[in-house]
Amino acid sequence: MTELNAALSCAAVRLGFDHFALSLELRSQSRASPGLLLHDYPEEWASVYTGFDLAGQDPVRRASDKSFTGFTWDRMEELIPLTRGDRQMLSVGRECGIGDGYTVPRHLPGMARGTCSFVVHPRNHLPHRLLAAAEIIGALALSCALALEEEEPESPGPVLTDRQRECLLWTARGKTAAETAMILGIGIETVNQHLKMSRERYQVHCKQALIVSALFDGLIGFSDIIRWRGTG
Repeated sequence: MTELNAALSCAAVRLGFDHFALSLELRSQSRASPGLLLHDYPEEWASVYTGFDLAGQDPVRRASDKSFTGFTWDRMEELIPLTRGDRQMLSVGRECGIGDGYTVPRHLPGMARGTCSFVVHPRNHLPHRLLAAAEIIGALALSCALALEEEEPESPGPVLTDRQRECLLWTARGKTAAETAMILGIGIETVNQHLKMSRERYQVHCKQALIVSALFDGLIGFSDIIRWRGTG
């Protein structure tokens, strides 16, 4: 990790940025703290960010889930709605030396989620001509971080039968148990039993948590839901 940290610090400067931050979250039941964070942000901002546990409120982190490629922070509002709290957080960041930035996102459902950001001081401008290079370096850095953090294969996650998955998919599409039963040609109680067993296998207690878990694992996809709604 020391070499990766040094390489990113050097790359950031050569690209015309002032700072970098790489964050990698692993979905792992065997790790006490599944994740990695490398950065050379100003100590003042690092203390605020970790001290107040701002990761869960970070708009950059949320925007990363909505972009397939790297994005500049001034485009975040095109990706997600910015709340008053988001704007306040960005303002505090600027006061601590964090200006505009460029973030490269990566998301592997059921495995990992990561970002690599390159940032300039508030008085400096983004090196727009070199953002393509930042994209390549950020993606490579995240791949290296994942390879360094990989562990032995874990025990398989929950497995649903084909019929359980079908019931879950139609539930995610907004259908009731009665509607799902009619579509699949089975009884309503059978649908409820399939969904109950699916919740038990995922160890969750409501259909919303079940849908989110299945989406995260890749058992069902966003396109399975959204594309159907556009044609249904």
